[in-house]
Amino acid sequence: MSQKGDKTRQGIREKAYRLFAEKGFKEVTMKDICEATGLSRGGLYRHYESTEQIFLEIVNGFSNRQKSDVFVKMEQHIPAADILEELLAKYESEMMDCENSISLAIYEFYSNPTIGKEDNSVKKQYEISKEVWAALINYGIGTNEFQCVDPEAVFHVLVFAYQGVRMYSRLMKIDSEIPVQIVGEIKSLLLKKD
Repeated sequence: MSQKGDKTRQGIREKAYRLFAEKGFKEVTMKDICEATGLSRGGLYRHYESTEQIFLEIVNGFSNRQKSDVFVKMEQHIPAADILEELLAKYESEMMDCENSISLAIYEFYSNPTIGKEDNSVKKQYEISKEVWAALINYGIGTNEFQCVDPEAVFHVLVFAYQGVRMYSRLMKIDSEIPVQIVGEIKSLLLKKD
């Protein structure tokens, strides 16, 4: 695809993301995306066949970017504590940003029995994220920055707390201390005490 085509696809995903965050998955149509992007139906269909295709590309992009970023930093021998601090700051920020959460859309998308069963991207995203966090935690244990912990258990505490806050933030106002507390507990589980 050309550079212009890539830029158009990126713009479509950005506008569609906002729609999915605002309306959930079920309520967003290709017509909505055309209106948000200013593209004609033909222009949009030149890049994407359906809202499902756009949504899957958005969901798959999350973990792939995180994996790439974390593995590059580990290869550059950046301290595990610095990588952890950056990731947790992002997670904390996202937990407080209820208007940009697509957790409801993810739930709607994958609760539909006719969608995504052969290509369960949420499961793939979960597995990629687990791989990244396990690699980071093992890296931190290896550099003697992190305590000896079960990487998978720490990942589960983090990911399900994070997703729980993201989902609840769609239903009620979340106290800003909740993400701070979650992040603080993850740090206390991982970082060695001085």
